[in-house]
Amino acid sequence: MLAFGEKSHHLYFVYGADMNSTQIALRCYNPMAVAVARLPNYRIGFYGQSSKWGGGEETFVEASGEDLWGVVYRLSFYDGERLDRCHDVRLDGNGAYFLWPSEVTDGEGTSYPVLLYKRALLGIQEPPTDAYLAHIVSGAICNGLPADYVEQLRAIPTIPSEAGMPLNDPVQREISFGAACGSCG
Repeated sequence: MLAFGEKSHHLYFVYGADMNSTQIALRCYNPMAVAVARLPNYRIGFYGQSSKWGGGEETFVEASGEDLWGVVYRLSFYDGERLDRCHDVRLDGNGAYFLWPSEVTDGEGTSYPVLLYKRALLGIQEPPTDAYLAHIVSGAICNGLPADYVEQLRAIPTIPSEAGMPLNDPVQREISFGAACGSCG
């Protein structure tokens, strides 16, 4: 039993593929979207090579004057651990991603203390595959991110997806590309 004032959840700020409600619902039992928000002076970037999608893998990078938009989710500790495993977050720091604490702000000015996934090693900047970016854009649209930001996402250069992508992740294989996310109907 939790003592008074103890939290039973974390707030996560998702800005890439996890914005897609189908994906987050397959990875977490009870994800609760709290707000659309932004992280000032950062942008989405793609680096290294995604073993699941092909092409570059999402992260965020500093970008003075730009905003990284995404969705704040309230996740139970259990759901947070499940999502951490999907992103290969490891307590010893040897995973593909690590949790980065920050603060994001919604359109009404409310601030949220959140955790974000940051790629541990950037490597070489690489374009994402067209399927990966379409999946991210679909999540952005379904969550009501600003139209100009959605257009910025769409303008990111891509490479063609290989046949059978995404690979190596049963959750990813269940997601249909280019289809509307579950919350859009």
